[in-house]
Amino acid sequence: MKFKDQIDFVGQHIKKNKLRVFMTVLAATMGTAFLIVLASVGFGIHDTIRNEILSNRLVTEIQVYSGEMNTEQANELKEREHVKAVVFRQNLGIMQRTTLGKYTGNQELIVTDFTEEKKVNFELQEGRLPRNATEVVVGSHFKDSLMDQEVENEEGEFETYKGKLIGEQFTIQIGDDSGELFEDEIPLTIVGIGKKPAKEWEMDQKIYADAAIIPVIEKVYYAHVEKPIDEHPDAQQLFYGNVNVYADKLENVKAVSTALKDDGFSVYSISDELEQLDVFFLALKAGLIFVGTIAILISSIGIFNTMTMAVTERTREIGVMKAIGANPKLIQRLFLMESAWIGILGTVLAVVISYAVSILSNYILPIIVTAALGEEDLGNMDVTFSVIPWQLVVIASTISIGVAMISGWRPARKATKIDVINALRQEL
Repeated sequence: MKFKDQIDFVGQHIKKNKLRVFMTVLAATMGTAFLIVLASVGFGIHDTIRNEILSNRLVTEIQVYSGEMNTEQANELKEREHVKAVVFRQNLGIMQRTTLGKYTGNQELIVTDFTEEKKVNFELQEGRLPRNATEVVVGSHFKDSLMDQEVENEEGEFETYKGKLIGEQFTIQIGDDSGELFEDEIPLTIVGIGKKPAKEWEMDQKIYADAAIIPVIEKVYYAHVEKPIDEHPDAQQLFYGNVNVYADKLENVKAVSTALKDDGFSVYSISDELEQLDVFFLALKAGLIFVGTIAILISSIGIFNTMTMAVTERTREIGVMKAIGANPKLIQRLFLMESAWIGILGTVLAVVISYAVSILSNYILPIIVTAALGEEDLGNMDVTFSVIPWQLVVIASTISIGVAMISGWRPARKATKIDVINALRQEL
């Protein structure tokens, strides 16, 4: 019997029992759809949390912690293999005050290397980067932290600075550990404004200056404070630094991070966090797929019953086929094809239904949750409740069709063992 004839043979028998086959396909569809939709929740939560971690952060960033970090050590890190950039930011660790006209604030001064910052996309919303010791870039919320301490609004809050920033000159004063500010004022000019952080709740009020400003600050500070000849544990630290190393590729983050750990540095990279997250969600998704598989196994009972009844109803036909010389393997193949057809059709319908449910849930559930929480949004968090990757479709399809084939194997095997004489005696 040709393959086309085998397909026609299977099709004819399916048409004879449309209702029974339909209910069996429906059961297979529901079981497979349940597996896909259930597991898609795990993929959706994983995707949401992963994107939240990665947002507004460079995935190639490795934070290096060392109490004795200096410019020389930072430059040595640049020579390491797979290192794209090394950003050494030094924070001014003493009391400081900013003054712009009648407005004052306590913004933090950070000294950095803008050449390295540019390599890792230090972006501005306006202006340019500094070119000398007296030029600085300020954070996007710099003006919000400049206040007139003598003027209050109707809410009892101090008036904040509303003017332009680019080209404006302001001064900073520094002080000693007693909290007293020195009279000396260091004039600085704003030439750029940093890009706003991706998250609305993050505030950037910092002042970013070039390393050329360090001698200027040291000159003012040590004009009032005796410079220690030897390092003393009680001596106030003028600058303290932190280093961020950036790998050239995400694949090399782990190698660079491991090399730094081997050299005694304390490091942290987002890859460590993602690795732990991925392991957790791998176990969660495997558990959800396992639970969903139970639904498919339940639907397999329907396939088994349908195929068993099909064999019983076609006993005479099987006897005729055997009498004219049909191979038992052919008979077995015909029934396996029928069970496979049920599994394939159920899987296709389940995939279509699952994608529809996923799209609807991602549209409707945020609205419901937002209304329940009484907020305008979910804390500016882009939540995805359901994600169906192609890998999940392949896994679910393999399980569904595999279970259908296994369910039909026993009845198909039974069909090959029917006695020809008894089968021919069977009443139509």
